Amino acid sequence: MKEATGELNMTVVTVVAIAAVAAFFYAFVWPAIRNQIEASTYCAMATCDQSSCTQEGSRRVCTDCLAVGAMEDGSDWTGTCSYEDDTTE
Repeated sequence: MKEATGELNMTVVTVVAIAAVAAFFYAFVWPAIRNQIEASTYCAMATCDQSSCTQEGSRRVCTDCLAVGAMEDGSDWTGTCSYEDDTTE
């Protein structure tokens, strides 16, 4: 009987640990991943005002970008986009 109780306790500890890791992922990690995916999608559809772009190392950052109808409700998205500078000198 003691062995069965010990195995049950270990199962409960394992389930609680998995639930804690899942809760941490969904509370802290997933929102950051989702925001990055959304920003990448919007920036892929966006047109940027070239006068708002600056070079930061090997990246080009544009602060005035517009993606028409990009949001789920069909509204426009405006924001900052960062692009890898793939121009060769």
